[in-house]
Amino acid sequence: MSKTIYILNGPNLNLLGQRQPEIYGRETLADVEADCRKLAEGLGFGLKLFQSNHEGVVIDTIHEARKSACGIVINPGAFTHTSVAILDALNAFDGPVIEVHISNVHKRESFRHHSYVSLRAEGVIAGLGTEGYQAAVRRIAQLVA
Repeated sequence: MSKTIYILNGPNLNLLGQRQPEIYGRETLADVEADCRKLAEGLGFGLKLFQSNHEGVVIDTIHEARKSACGIVINPGAFTHTSVAILDALNAFDGPVIEVHISNVHKRESFRHHSYVSLRAEGVIAGLGTEGYQAAVRRIAQLVA
C-alpha cells in the first residue's frame, strides 16, 4: 500500500487567502500544503495536494488515488452539496476519507448543511480553519497505521 495521502480541494479554494478572508482566513493553499507536507513527512507519509474548479477533474484525481494513495482528505467546496458523482468516485476508493471544511458550515446558509461526501467519509472536520487539514492528515495516518 502506498504511504501517500491525497489532499483534494474543490472549486474556489485556489483563492484561499484572498476570497472572503473573514470566513476562510488569510492562509493560502500553498500554506496548507507546506504545513501538511511537514506533518505528513514527520509521520512517515508522502503528500499530494490537488485543487480543481472542475468536477470531472476532481473525480479523475480520486480515481488516480485508488492506485496511489492510502487515504484522501477532501474539501470539496461547493461540490459538497451537489455532487453525487464525487460521492460515487469516493465510494470506489478503498482507503479512509476525511472531509474538511475551513468554516463551520452548520453556522452558515442552510443549503451548506447537507453533504453528499459525508455519506462516505470516516470523519468530518468543520470550523477549525486551515488547521482542519492537519487534523485530517493525523487521522488518516492513525487509520492506516
